Amino acid sequence: MIPTEKFSERVLSWFDEHGRKDLPWQQDKTPYRVWISEIMLQQTQVATVIPYYARFMSSFSSVEALANASEDDVLSHWSGLGYYARARNLHKAAKKLVSEFDSEFPLTVEGVCELPGIGRSTAAAILSISRGVPAAILDGNVKRVLARFHAVPTWPGEKKTENRMWEVAESYVPEKRAGDYTQAMMDLGATLCTRSKPQCLLCPLSHDCLAIKQGNPTDFPIKKVKKAKPTKSTVMLILVNESGELLLEKRPSVGIWGGLWSLPESAESESLILDVEQRFQFQSIAEKTLAVFRHTFSHYHLMIHPVRLVVASQHMVYDGNKYQWCTKEQSLNLGLPAPVRQILIEME
Repeated sequence: MIPTEKFSERVLSWFDEHGRKDLPWQQDKTPYRVWISEIMLQQTQVATVIPYYARFMSSFSSVEALANASEDDVLSHWSGLGYYARARNLHKAAKKLVSEFDSEFPLTVEGVCELPGIGRSTAAAILSISRGVPAAILDGNVKRVLARFHAVPTWPGEKKTENRMWEVAESYVPEKRAGDYTQAMMDLGATLCTRSKPQCLLCPLSHDCLAIKQGNPTDFPIKKVKKAKPTKSTVMLILVNESGELLLEKRPSVGIWGGLWSLPESAESESLILDVEQRFQFQSIAEKTLAVFRHTFSHYHLMIHPVRLVVASQHMVYDGNKYQWCTKEQSLNLGLPAPVRQILIEME
């Protein structure tokens, strides 16, 4: 097996020649800018993140700007990225940084982990990339590289395996150029050591990679046995008043699409119109069922049945903090779940 110091030397030499150095968050690498990028890049591809990052940083150029923004504004900038708890936690963490840390990031991994939504790997990435702190990361890309390099025989999600992989990751971190090393390991996993069709011939670690020696690199990391995703369904109500405005409902701050504006939902029922009239004190004028829309979450499929109802709304009694009437154009400027946005875009 390759000596630990040679491991980082090879990775850094590869990074110097082939690594990505022109991504937006790699310029002016402050803890704030790196933090935003790291959170956005969780579960999301670089190409998808780049335009969101540019827009987000244009609106919230500092931790103070983010802390002072409304949650609605933050979520509207996140609309379409998914995993909306990330945005809510960003907002909460920004407020905590301003109120408790004088807008400065803590100096240790443990300190950064005290902020909402930041775990050990993300904290280490922030500090190593922005401040050169020699701290190990273990995101999905790095796990894949290390699991293949060592042919780790068990699923990395098991606590014992994960703890061992943390030990290995820490052993390879160099004292110098820690930030470059962190970026290099992420790049290696993202561009060469990919889930399928890894480019092993180009990898700087290929001569000592145990998965390659065994002839089966794509068998690693060992995968958890997947269960079939269940399918759920809901009816989404596109309620349109006499002025052509749509009724939007603010979702609870926790749970799926927490804090976003969405279409009111109803259980599938033959008495849909009656349900709507009783809930909102509407008089329904016309009904039209639209095409079923399928949206997939990490744990289940959701079959969305949109129903467009034209209603007379002058007698409606509702909480203005929970419901609002908007034009289609106004709606699309709010923080909306991706499937709701798509439904509204396609709606005539």
